[in-house]
Amino acid sequence: MPEFEAFSGYKKTKVLIIGGGLAGIMCAYYLKQAGIDYILCEQNHIADGVTKNTTAKITSQHSLIYQTLPQNKRRLYFEANENAVKEYKKLCKNIDCDFEEKPSFVYSLTGRRKIEAEIKALLQIGYNAEFTNNIPLPIRIDGAVIFKNQAQFNPLKFISAISENLNIYENTKINEIRGSIALCDNGRIEAEKIIVATHFPFINKHGSYFLKMYQHRSYVIALKNADNIDGMYVDENDTGFSFRNYKDYLLIGGGSHRTGKNGGNWKVLEDFAKKHYPKATIEYRFATQDCMTLDSVPYIGQYSKNTPDFFVATGFNKWGMTTSMVAAKILSDLVTGNENKYASLFNPSRSILHPQLFANTFHSVCNLITPTSPRCPHMGCALKWNKTEHSWDCPCHGSRFSDSGELLDNPATDDL
Repeated sequence: MPEFEAFSGYKKTKVLIIGGGLAGIMCAYYLKQAGIDYILCEQNHIADGVTKNTTAKITSQHSLIYQTLPQNKRRLYFEANENAVKEYKKLCKNIDCDFEEKPSFVYSLTGRRKIEAEIKALLQIGYNAEFTNNIPLPIRIDGAVIFKNQAQFNPLKFISAISENLNIYENTKINEIRGSIALCDNGRIEAEKIIVATHFPFINKHGSYFLKMYQHRSYVIALKNADNIDGMYVDENDTGFSFRNYKDYLLIGGGSHRTGKNGGNWKVLEDFAKKHYPKATIEYRFATQDCMTLDSVPYIGQYSKNTPDFFVATGFNKWGMTTSMVAAKILSDLVTGNENKYASLFNPSRSILHPQLFANTFHSVCNLITPTSPRCPHMGCALKWNKTEHSWDCPCHGSRFSDSGELLDNPATDDL
């Protein structure tokens, strides 16, 4: 990965981007293409957070979301994400990043009707999704939806190439924002527009993201000497498995749970691998977490109704590769005053009246009144010990800390 110096001193810029994951870097890339003056600040190193732990599926197939959306929004959601897939195909032609076109499958073990309903919803917007009940996995399914011409890649190789000549500062933590001034340890940046692309937004006084989102943790193992399945496969059930190949490895994901709660972790993946791939060996393991929104649609746009020059990209709901591209396109248009036909769909200020809101509120209240320590410095929730990963995890908003108190995952901004 390229390395960048830390920021110091004082600078003025048109746009400040906070966060050096894929979404922030793609925002910087498109602003540069448009000739807009910008600065990107990353607290540690670029792509060193959630981006590095993804399974990197580039697809407009996001579980079974289309049957849940109204038809007019369904078409917009599909177009925005399908355009993102096409943009990656164009960019990756000149970048060595293990880019491969692959079909994508969402399958169900017990819900054929859900699969059929998804295909019907897609046919209504003119997309010819296909049905199958035969996939090259050692499980019996009731059916699957096929999206052809999707893709997978290595996002770190992609970011390494595309970030090389961008205006990036690493090891630059934004401690506070006062109006149009962002303060960091060794200086300040004055910006006309500010984009927060920090996975989970870290500013609580606007937008109510601490109510509108929670984080979901999931696990991955990499098997050697397992099958080539020639595609990307995801169970529509939140606790199910996902599969894809990377070079000589088969990546199996799953064991998911709300951060701070109990779940299958790596054990369910290891048990599955031992049963179905007895000749394979587990070479690597890793984990990640995703910001989940109230309605499964990301929040991309104005941070809140009261912050016209302040923008956000968050809540990617496990589809961060494609959505990072969608966010970059929308935000680069919004900060330059260009119209974007998809912006209204992802508006962060849309209605929050969804059942998940009450579940999020309940979790927060329960953990706020739990009389234990340590407490999360984000909003004071009681942390839970994660014995699998040896970390302190926040069930309210997903912050994580090492056993010695070092910050691992936001929205908290400081160590314990």
